[in-house]
Amino acid sequence: MVMTSEQRVEAGEIVGKGRSPWADARRRFFRNKAALMGLVILGFVVAFALFGGYFAQWSNEELDYNVMGQIVELGGPSIESGHYFGTDDLGRDLFARTIQGTQISLAVGLVGALIACIVGTLYGAVAGYAGGRTDGIMMRLVDIFMAVPYMFVLILLLVMYGRSITILFAGIGLISWMEMARIVRGQTLTIKGREFVEAARATGVSAPVIILRHIVPNLLGVIAVYATLLVPLMILTESFISFLGLGVQEPLTSLGALISEGC
Repeated sequence: MVMTSEQRVEAGEIVGKGRSPWADARRRFFRNKAALMGLVILGFVVAFALFGGYFAQWSNEELDYNVMGQIVELGGPSIESGHYFGTDDLGRDLFARTIQGTQISLAVGLVGALIACIVGTLYGAVAGYAGGRTDGIMMRLVDIFMAVPYMFVLILLLVMYGRSITILFAGIGLISWMEMARIVRGQTLTIKGREFVEAARATGVSAPVIILRHIVPNLLGVIAVYATLLVPLMILTESFISFLGLGVQEPLTSLGALISEGC
């Protein structure tokens, strides 16, 4: 006699369901104390960037004429004056400017990583799927690009096209896609021999459709992992460029610009 699920439960047998990969990953993540601490810190930084402006009593461009000329005596952190982090040499509120700097640095990290992921994924997938001479030529170009100091290229772009946040966003993203291209190309070489890709090719599906519909979706896990490594790298690159004085222009600011000013 075959017992139903209800009968098994009544008989004391446990009927369990298998966990999905996402559920298993989530379970392992929340058991990792270091990962949880990193998530808390990241959440605090994002919350500060998004909601910190509601607590600021001064705008990032507003000057406090009461402390001008007496920055050393009156420009320190003060709850009464509303300057929670103090003021800079021009009398501007550092709390508001830190919020803006955090917003810009996070935006540069996210946008730059997004550009690098899109360009690198498409380039690497095309090279890996094409194979042969096309793959060899495309990868040799990547080797040549990687041999050029990326910081020099970024500084050259900012000098040629002017210091603007748009050039900064695009420049950081466009000099960081080579590693992603190599990773995606290696994964594509493995995936393109799978049965579902062979079946799509046999039915006459075009190469662009196979790449976008069958190969790239199977690379999302690898892309997501590498993107998490790209974001902090983008933020550090932007901070260094701003520290050199080639980043965002006044009245905008970033974390690197604030450090350069000695704030």
